[in-house]
This record gives sequence, C-alpha cells and structure tokens, in this order.
Amino acid sequence: MTEDVLRIGNASGFYGDRFDALREMLEDGPRPLDVLTGDYLAELTMLILGRDRLKDPARGYARTFLRQLEETLGLALDRGVRIVANAGGLNPAGLADAVRELADRLGLHARVAHVEGDDLSPGGRFPGALTANAYLGGAGITACLAAGADIVVTGRVTDAALVTGPAAWRFGWEQDAYDRLAGAVVAGHILECGTQATGGNYSRFAGRARDLRRPGFPLAELHADGSCVITKHPGTGGLVTVGTVTEQLLYETGGARYAGPDVTARLDTVRLTQEAPDRVRVDGVRGEAPPPTLKVGLNRLGGFRNEVVFVLTGLDIEAKAALVREQMDEAFDRAKSRPAQVTWELARTDRADADTEETASALLRLVVRDGDADAVGRTLGSAAIELALGSYPGFHVTAPPGKGAPYGVFEAAYVDRGEVEHVAVLPDGERKVITYDGATRALADVAAPPLPAPLPAGPTRRAPLGLVAGARSGDKGGDANVGVWVDGDGSGNGGGNGSGVGGGDEAWRWLVHELTADRFQNLISESRHLTVVRHVLPNLRALNFTITGLLGQGVASQHRFDPQAKGLGEWLRSRHLDIPEVLL
Repeated sequence: MTEDVLRIGNASGFYGDRFDALREMLEDGPRPLDVLTGDYLAELTMLILGRDRLKDPARGYARTFLRQLEETLGLALDRGVRIVANAGGLNPAGLADAVRELADRLGLHARVAHVEGDDLSPGGRFPGALTANAYLGGAGITACLAAGADIVVTGRVTDAALVTGPAAWRFGWEQDAYDRLAGAVVAGHILECGTQATGGNYSRFAGRARDLRRPGFPLAELHADGSCVITKHPGTGGLVTVGTVTEQLLYETGGARYAGPDVTARLDTVRLTQEAPDRVRVDGVRGEAPPPTLKVGLNRLGGFRNEVVFVLTGLDIEAKAALVREQMDEAFDRAKSRPAQVTWELARTDRADADTEETASALLRLVVRDGDADAVGRTLGSAAIELALGSYPGFHVTAPPGKGAPYGVFEAAYVDRGEVEHVAVLPDGERKVITYDGATRALADVAAPPLPAPLPAGPTRRAPLGLVAGARSGDKGGDANVGVWVDGDGSGNGGGNGSGVGGGDEAWRWLVHELTADRFQNLISESRHLTVVRHVLPNLRALNFTITGLLGQGVASQHRFDPQAKGLGEWLRSRHLDIPEVLL
C-alpha cells in the first residue's frame, strides 16, 4: 500500500490499563485511525500469565483484551480500524480462537490472525524456566495484515513491533529500510506506554495538574520516510510536548543504540520539534542492521517471600529497631528454621514533636525469602506476633504476616535468530514462516559525543535538581535506568512544566558537566557499590544512566522498596546540588 500517512494509536500500556481506552480511541477524533495497538505484556506480566497457564493450559493470555473487544469489535470493524495487540501472551492461538468465538457470538465477520513461535519453553532448552519467550519483530504482524487480518494478536513481540509491523505493511518497507524502520521503532517506543507520552507520570507536571487528571491516549501520524508526529485526539486530556515525549523516549532505554529484532535505532539521532499545541514532530532517526541474536525473557519461580512492618513511634527509634531485630534473630535461631534471606530496612518517616501519631512513627520493614514456604510463613508469623507483649514500647505492626507468597526471578538470555521459528498464522489458517535474510550487526558502544563548553563560573544556590531538570526511570530485568533532560529552549515550552523554569543551552551545558556517573552515585546512595554507566544524548539534551543490579533479580523478586525503580528519577530530582543562579 502507498498511502502517505499511517494513523496509528495505542489503547493499552500494560495489563490492567484503563479499560475504556479501546472504546475511547475508536470513538474519539475527527476521523478513524488506521491501526489501533495494545501493549499488555511486561516481564512481570509474563510471570503472571505463566502461573495462570500452570492452573489451566487453556489460559495464558490477557483476558481483559477479550472483554474490551466484546464492547468494541463491531465499532472497529465498522470504522475499518485494524487492531494489533500482544495480548496473546503465552497463548496467542488460544486468544485468536476466543476472538473468533466472540465475533461469531456477536454475529460479526472478523478476520483474525495471530503470531507465534516466541515460546521457547518446550524442549528443555531453558531448564527450570516457567516462561521462556523470544522477543520477535514486526514481520509476522506485517504478513497477517497483508493477508487481510482485521485483528492480529501476538505473543512476546517487542513493544515497538506493534508499530513496525503495521508500518512495513502500509509502506512496503523491505528488511533493509533501516532508517525508516528505526523511525517506526522510535514511534512505537513513544506510544507503547500509553498516556506516559501524553503527560501521565510527567516529572514537570506542576502547574498542569488540571490537564492531567485523565490524559488521552497517544497516536502517531507516521510517514513513509519514517518520520512521525505524536499527538492525541482533540479534546482529550493531557498534553503532548517535547518534554512528555522526551521522557517517554528515555524510559527503559540505555545507550544510543536501541536494539531490536527489526533494526537498531540510533537514539542519538532523534530530533523533536514542537510543531503545534499537542503535536510533536519526530524525525532524523537513523537505523542500523539488527543484532544477530534475539533476546529471550526467562521467568523462574525463585521461592517464597513474606514481610512484616513494625511501627516504631516517638522517641528512641534506633534503639527500638535494634531491640526488635535482636529479638527476631533469636526467635529464628530457636525455631531452627531461619529463612535463607533476611533483610531489614528502617524508613524514618517520623518527625520530631509531631502533631499526629502517624507522623511521629517510623516503619521497620522485615523481608524474608526461602525455598520453604513454612520458613517464611509459619516461622515468621510466630516469631513476630509472639513479641507483641514483650518488645519495644508501643509495639504494633501494620498487619500480621500471612502465608509466604511465591516470587519470581527474571533473567535475559540470547539465542541466534535462526533458532527461533517466527510464524504468522493467517486468517485462513495458513502458517507462514517468517525468515530474516538481511544483514546483522553486533552491538557496540557509540563513541562519546563532544561536550559543549562548561557554563562559566558564577553564583550558585543550593537547590533540588528538579528545578532545572526532568527525569523518568524504569526497569529492565535487574537493572534500572534514569533519564534526565532539560528543556530545549529558554522559554520552558519544551517541558510545559508551568513553573517558569527555563532550559536551553545554558542548562544543558551545566547538566552535562555536573551530573557525571560519579556524581550520580554520590546522590543515589544505593548505586555506590554498583556499576553506573552514563550515556549522553545531545539531540535530546538528555543523559541516561543505567544502574546494573539495582533491582536484584527483577521486579517479581521485589528486591527493594520500589521494585521497578518507578520513583528513582523523582528521588534524583529531589537531591540538592549547587545550581547556577542563572538557571533558577
């Protein structure tokens, strides 16, 4: 097909996102979308679906998607909107059958296709894995749409594949259209988390909160050259600015090379321009041949986990914490079933001379892990509750510990792409094997770009970093990333922060020299014993920090207070530095 623009929207950023979004994206707007996507999968979601499949082999897909379609399938067919979603999870064939049954029940004729081949758990290639899924590209989706599918459901494809697949179908791109595919990858990454591109979770929301009460979902007007405009349906909430788009671009990424099965996109080439209110143009994206391997996400059951939170009120907080720790240690010794892992964390939420009991209290959190459910269930519960009348003054807990809950462990592996059979199952049942016969390129670091001259010395003021910079953070397995950026000009228009804080060259010159990896580790104490790598993205006036191992064995292991590092960027923004007064 040769149309100049593909209008592609998103109606889900995770399994559990706004239920009405599918209908909203179909009904709103001056004209219908061409394609509507839904991203339902994440590392934690695959574990949840894996446990569902253990209970019933016919499950393993996102059932919410099916309930959404029950209300909207007729509308999508009437308006000619193709729907592409990775809601198939671990059972895309099962979901495709369920969609066909739904269409028959509603008296509708829907051509349904699905993509499979990502599931590598059969055959014992990854012993002990509950789920093992390769991240596929968009070519299977392309084949399904070319065969006339109205609905395409997939298993574990990359989030961006939900856009690269339809784009290659619409514009007829070949495997070596690297720049164009890279533009679609960037568009897909911006859309994939739904309202995070339209002001949701926006670090510079101050002054715009009224606009952000119910952000509309994003859409991209994608062109044949790979460029696009990110926008939303007119009249919906939220905002689309260079700032909101920059934050989503930095979310859960690393260096300048953003690798995927279709193409490696160069994030250091992305240009963002505020074309009009709620319209951000994305262009200039360059692409390279993809790596010779595919990433495989592995989820395992790691054992059992439990926790108890002791409330410490008033004076002598540290002494109270020390007493209960000693008592619990002795109780574990007497029970002769000490959990394999015991972790304590004291959160000093208390304030001196507080006018409420809650604000006079600190929280002491005990987390235990073990392969034996009793060691983290009965043993922990007995040890904690038996202290009720014989411990620190004011003893109480937020809730008595229950049974231990299973937790998961995530890790990434890599396999040669030739070892994975990528299959498009077309609407008529034909199975089309998708092959990649193009060039590949092993990943390598990009040479560090030249830095601008430092800002001249001048008066400074001790103030939070967030007065100058925005940030967004997230998780990739056991690693975390924090993207930090400044506005593209001195007017504050790029960020839409409403605070009057400017940006531009001066802020960038200060940030890029001030916020080194060493300074980051000094500000974020948890990272001091870990490897922190800084990536510089001058086009975005952004720095991206990756912190290896901060999240332990992934979100499902709940290694830290904020297991997905969602608030890590906001913690960084709250830290005080000596900031030039000219920027304040």
